[in-house]
Amino acid sequence: MLLTGHAGQVSIGHAAFLAVGCYANVILMDRFGLPFLPSFLLAGIVTGIAGVLIAIPVFRLHGIYLAIATLALSMLVEDIIVLAEPWTGGVVGLTAPTVTIAGMDMDRFSSPDRFYWLCLAIALLVTLGYRNILRAPLGRAFLAIRDSEVSAQAMGVHLARTKAAAFGLSCLVTGWAGALLGHFFYTFNHEVFTVVVSIQLLLMIVIGGIGSIHGAFYGALVVGIIPQAINIGRDWITDVLGTGGVAIPGLETGIFGLILVLFILFEPLGVHGRLTKWKIYFELFPFYRRDLFRRQRSYLKTERLR
Repeated sequence: MLLTGHAGQVSIGHAAFLAVGCYANVILMDRFGLPFLPSFLLAGIVTGIAGVLIAIPVFRLHGIYLAIATLALSMLVEDIIVLAEPWTGGVVGLTAPTVTIAGMDMDRFSSPDRFYWLCLAIALLVTLGYRNILRAPLGRAFLAIRDSEVSAQAMGVHLARTKAAAFGLSCLVTGWAGALLGHFFYTFNHEVFTVVVSIQLLLMIVIGGIGSIHGAFYGALVVGIIPQAINIGRDWITDVLGTGGVAIPGLETGIFGLILVLFILFEPLGVHGRLTKWKIYFELFPFYRRDLFRRQRSYLKTERLR
């Protein structure tokens, strides 16, 4: 959301940075014997630095070309993980050690409640920091670049530096998410970090509402529920018809695509935008007007999709 929703730089390669954070965290704990908290923080920092280094050449591109470049990066990392077998375990993968904080083990299987509270605490701290960044001059620079790079440059915003900061901060948080993901899966290899994961991350913010912190949570909720809803619906149809379960290839991907198209056509502001409209409707009832949210003609056309 920070990179695409607020800085306007489309990325379809964040699965690669999930992998960097995940492998960095486990290697620091396994090979170097660091406790979880230092290795977790360092994994995010390493991923953020990697994001900045990649952002320097990549951000010379715009729009769809930037998305294609990040997509190629996501595909390339899968091969790098296999080739770097001495460190990554290759196709066999690695096993994440148990998280221990203040003498308490936080394992997904033996103590799922503790692991849940750990993930929730980190999510809340990251969200708090995210909100503060958006209120700071750096966050306002992100919004200026998203809406018009020419206008932002005229106002004194350094484009390359600000884009690199957006990519670095986004990769920093993604690295922390990857570290937690490794402990969630316990055993993982390159197949966990596919291009599909990058597309799902982009789907989350589009469905939830681009440019809104609330939208990131709404989108994650929808994308997480849909596969479970498909499985429940398949089981229900099987019980009603009395037939064996039939798995339809590509069903989940097709439903994701259909939902994305419907949101783009009928609710570009996503779930958060729809909830905001309902809230204002009930606040202003019966004086609500249908054209209250009609898009107005702006002086400067946005360069977000250039």
